[in-house]
Amino acid sequence: MIPHTIQKSGKTLCLGLIVCIVGVLAIVLPLALLPPVETAQDDDKPTFTLANYLEGTYFPQSFSMSWISDDEYIFRNSSGAIYRKKLPLLDENLFIPSMVNATINFVSPSKGYTLLQTSRKKGWRHSYTADYQVFDIINQEIIDAFLPQTIQYIAWSSKDALAYVLKNNIYLKHTVNGTAVPITTSGEENLIFNGIPDWLYEEEIFSSNVAMWWSPDGGHLAFAQFNETGVECIEYSWYGEEQYPKTISIPYPKSGTNLPKVTLFVVNVSNPDTHQKIEPPDNLADKDHYLSAVTWVNETRLCVQWMPRHQNVSYLAFCDFNSNIWKCPKYGPSKPYFGPNNTEYYRVLPNEQGYNHVHRIKSPEDSQLLTNGSWEVMAIVFVTANNLYYISNQNQTFPGTSHLYKYYISNQNQTIPGTSHLYKIFDYTKNPKISCVTCNLKIKRCQYYNAYFSLKGTYFKLLCSGPGVPMETLHHANSELEILEDNKELEKKLDELQMPIVKYHSLRMHGFDLWYQLILPPNLNKNDKHPLLLEVYGGPGSRKVSYEFKMDWATYLASTERVIVARFDGRGTAYRGNKLMHAIYRRLGTFEVEDQISVAREFSKWNYVDEDRIAIWGWSYGGYLTSMVLGAGSGVFKCGIAVAPVSSWMYYDAAYTERYMGLPTPDDNKEAYESSTVMSRAANFSTVQYLLVHGTADDNVHFQQSAHISKSLVEKGVEFSAMWYTDKDHGLSDLAHNHLYIHLSHFLEQCFDLPPNP
Repeated sequence: MIPHTIQKSGKTLCLGLIVCIVGVLAIVLPLALLPPVETAQDDDKPTFTLANYLEGTYFPQSFSMSWISDDEYIFRNSSGAIYRKKLPLLDENLFIPSMVNATINFVSPSKGYTLLQTSRKKGWRHSYTADYQVFDIINQEIIDAFLPQTIQYIAWSSKDALAYVLKNNIYLKHTVNGTAVPITTSGEENLIFNGIPDWLYEEEIFSSNVAMWWSPDGGHLAFAQFNETGVECIEYSWYGEEQYPKTISIPYPKSGTNLPKVTLFVVNVSNPDTHQKIEPPDNLADKDHYLSAVTWVNETRLCVQWMPRHQNVSYLAFCDFNSNIWKCPKYGPSKPYFGPNNTEYYRVLPNEQGYNHVHRIKSPEDSQLLTNGSWEVMAIVFVTANNLYYISNQNQTFPGTSHLYKYYISNQNQTIPGTSHLYKIFDYTKNPKISCVTCNLKIKRCQYYNAYFSLKGTYFKLLCSGPGVPMETLHHANSELEILEDNKELEKKLDELQMPIVKYHSLRMHGFDLWYQLILPPNLNKNDKHPLLLEVYGGPGSRKVSYEFKMDWATYLASTERVIVARFDGRGTAYRGNKLMHAIYRRLGTFEVEDQISVAREFSKWNYVDEDRIAIWGWSYGGYLTSMVLGAGSGVFKCGIAVAPVSSWMYYDAAYTERYMGLPTPDDNKEAYESSTVMSRAANFSTVQYLLVHGTADDNVHFQQSAHISKSLVEKGVEFSAMWYTDKDHGLSDLAHNHLYIHLSHFLEQCFDLPPNP
């Protein structure tokens, strides 16, 4: 489950990752408590309209590139041709002509071939099927590789061999025009998955469509097998265009039910008939467990991470190939990032105060804390022989930043939880230093970064995602080599609009400084009353408040309809330490609900907020939070919108739900499951206006969830509005997207008594 945006971001595996935030345009740093002063903008300028948002005419451009070596990358130009650029001189030459219509992410390691993808068909969140052809880059021609249609996943080895999955079975081609050899034959739809994850692993564990991994030298292939025997299926109707609807069936373990059985194998590609099984730790072997990560350290060492069903601990196994047998004698916790010497590794773990930081680990008994402070390391992004780079929010005083750091063992900067910067670690133990790679680059425009390194880490692309208009640059060490995308045209276009003002501040609540973001109408007069919409997500380990740039529905509401939009990160959210994040552990639907009500009540006291026109809306977990807030009967909110909400944790998948709630059994946490349903609060909806939205083909948060809300409201005699999107999944994409936001806008017009949108 992830927060919904037009462009989805990644989702957490353990307690704390989900990052999906919406920032905006003119940014005012937190200097003084609100109310804000009036802003001076040209009233004659047009506003950002709903049509502008739906048409995407003001969305930033991005630069799509792919590293193919340590000093080369490929990119597609405006004509559709793919060019190769050599660093550091930036020499450029044609790689694949435009008429081939190739994608940039399927080039073989030798750079002699690329895969041409056609007939792509979406599966679940990450999975898809497609047809492929092999294009010979050197001879500039398509060659007959005898690849079948409807391949589920395909990957090159370092030696240009191909492994692919077809009908849940793995096949191997030692050469592009060689004969395919079956690695597995047990695959069966909805029963046995080989080399690709089932629904649960794709959504909640791997967050990808990949469950097979080539070794560095291409001599071995590790793959996972998922057995769905005993796993119950979710079934829903697909209406389509036929006379009778079809029934879609997906193995989907819900909380407290049977899990799929996972097995990890390693195959020597020179003898593909023999599979060697990698055993889980002895204390997990006879219990429900998850395979959570597989990493090749070198050709003869495999690192495997396992978790028990509760996911409250992880076991790291180092499996070595000795005497033609894979043995896994060592176990330790969590996911590793190995340096080139392969004798020690780095990972992000909580410090004694509960903040996530980089640790260097030589053995389970020998661990060294490398970073420290009341801020968090979000991710390690690259490790070389001497350097470790990581993303952190340690800069300034706001948790919504994200910067790239280079770290010389220890030291700390300041403490801003909304930034995101990249840092770099140099292993100088006798002279500890830390420096930020991005903190002083374009300070007003860029406070939210991510980095993408070349194959050996010599070069990297920086993606600045806000608060200003996004831009992408290419770097070597401390030098900027090239501006890849600066979005100058978008900057000019935005100067011609009346854009909202964005403010950030915090409130002291329950012993925490909790951050909020306000998106304010242009030319705000503090003596006028404005409606306020609280946009929420609030799930464990999520974040709503950051410096990320977005041109979204909130931008339209503030710019054109003069609605104040607020976002707030209460208890349970990420990057402020485990004490805050774990506050809702085993009690979803409690403190995160209370905090949204409390902050809305605080906003209602401000003289430019109309206390009689306050609304709340959210998607997925945000839809659940919206519904629980409205069902609390606080009297603060006039109306609310819940899109694809959870209504009972008994109906959601086992991996996510049990991670945060435990099991729904009397000896574990049954009472919390029963007290956290939306249906138990149905009677309180009689005092609010409620819009319930769901897609009938939602494979993630099933339509069943909203059906039960609807049923309970009807039983209590509560009037409400509803919109169902036929054959649409959790994202409500394509034509449903525009229809949805027009419908939401009309609902708010009625609730807030706004002028009709033309």
